[in-house]
Amino acid sequence: MKQLLIFLEMVVKSRMDHELGKTETLAKPNLDLYFDPNEFLGKIIQDLNIKNQELLLLALAMVPYIAPGFLSKIVQEYFPEGTSLPEFGGYKSKYHRGIIPTGETLLYLLGGNDPVSRKKYIAIFQDSRLLKEGHILIGEASEEEPFYAAPIYPDQEFADNLLMESVRPPKPSPNFPAERITTDLDWEDLVLSEKTFSQIRALEDWLTYNEQLMEEWGLKRSVKPGYRVMFFGPPGTGKTLTAGLLGKYTGKDVYRVDLSLVVSKYIGETEKNLSRLFQKASGKSWILFFDEADALFGKRTNVKDARDKNSNQEVAYLLQRIEAYPEMVILASNYKSNLDTAFIRRFQTIIDFEPPGVAERLALWKQYLPKKIALDEKLVVEDLARKYQLTGANIVNVIQQVGLKTLAGKHGKIMEDTLIQCIRYEIQKEGKIH
Repeated sequence: MKQLLIFLEMVVKSRMDHELGKTETLAKPNLDLYFDPNEFLGKIIQDLNIKNQELLLLALAMVPYIAPGFLSKIVQEYFPEGTSLPEFGGYKSKYHRGIIPTGETLLYLLGGNDPVSRKKYIAIFQDSRLLKEGHILIGEASEEEPFYAAPIYPDQEFADNLLMESVRPPKPSPNFPAERITTDLDWEDLVLSEKTFSQIRALEDWLTYNEQLMEEWGLKRSVKPGYRVMFFGPPGTGKTLTAGLLGKYTGKDVYRVDLSLVVSKYIGETEKNLSRLFQKASGKSWILFFDEADALFGKRTNVKDARDKNSNQEVAYLLQRIEAYPEMVILASNYKSNLDTAFIRRFQTIIDFEPPGVAERLALWKQYLPKKIALDEKLVVEDLARKYQLTGANIVNVIQQVGLKTLAGKHGKIMEDTLIQCIRYEIQKEGKIH
C-alpha cells in the first residue's frame, strides 16, 4: 500500500503545483516504478489492467483506509493558513476525521480548474472499469448537487481483499437487503419426492459444470448468461434448505434477499434498492435467493393509477436485472397461483415443493426423532405419518416442543399424549383444523 500513497502524493502535489503556478507541466509517473506484479497489490492492478486514471481512482478510494490524514496534510502544506478549496472536493464524516475523497476530488486531480479538461475527464464516471464492475463505488448526491459531489469508496469485499487478502461476508443493512444462508445439513437430510429431488440435482449440475460447458462447447454466444429458477411450495417444505445445500455443495455463497427491505412505497426507490443489490453481487458468483417473491411479483391487475404503473415497472426492472445476472437466481413463492403466468415463463426451471406425502412424512419423523430418547410403547410412528399432514418444519417444531415438555416433566421417554398435544398445537398455529 505504500506504493499507492507514493503515487497519489506525486499526483496531488503535481496538480497543486500546476494550479498554483509553480510549474507549467504536470508530472507523469512511471507506473512500473511503483507496483511490483509479484506483490499482492501489484497482481490485482495487473489482473484488472488498472492504469493511469483508474489507478488514481483506486488510490483515492483507498486512502482513507490506509492513511486517514494523508490528504489533509498535503492541503495544509500548500495552505498553512487554511482554505476551503471547493474544487478539491472531499468532506469529513461523523467518525472519520480525515478527508474522504469525492468525485470532485478525482475530477480536480485529472482536470484542475480548466472547464474544457474537466469536461473531457468527466467521462471516467461512465467508462471506468472499476466503477462498472462495482469494485469502486460512488455515493448518491442530492438531486440539487452535481452527481460527482458524492464520496468515492471501495466495495467492502474489494477493500477487504486489498487490506487483508481475505473477504468478510457482507452484513444485512438497508443498503444490502440480504443475508448469507448456510447449513450444516446434507443432501441426505432433505426429504423430498424423487421427481423434485432429481430436478434439484440438475441445478447442482449447472452450478458445477456450466462454466466448463460454455468454454469447451463454445456456447457463450448462443446461450444467455445465468440461470433462473422458480421454487413453488408451502412454508416448511425445504425451499430455503435446498438453496443452502446448492451453495454448500458447489462452493458458492447463497444470499437470501429480504424483499420487505427492497420494496418501497416511494416511486423509484425499489429500483435503486435492487440496483445496489445486484451491484454488490457483481462478479462474486453468488446464488441469489428471493424468498416470498409474491411481495413483488404477485398478479397484476389492469393499470388504474400511478402506483399500478410503478409496480409493473419494478417487476420489469427486476426481470431485466435477473436476466443479465450471470449466476443462478432462485425465486421462491408459496403458491404458483400467486404469480403471473407471463412472469413465470421467463424462468428456465420450475420446481414444485409439494407437501410431503405419507412416505416422506415417515422419513421425516424417523430422521428428526431423537435416537437416544425412548418412545412411549403406545406410539406408532407410521400412524403419525399417516394421520397428520405436517411439513418437515412442522415436525421439527413439534419435536422441539415435545423435548421441552419431556425435560420439564422429568419423563424418561416421549409420552404419546405429550406428542399428540404438541402436534395439535402446531396444527392450530398454522390455522388448520384437525
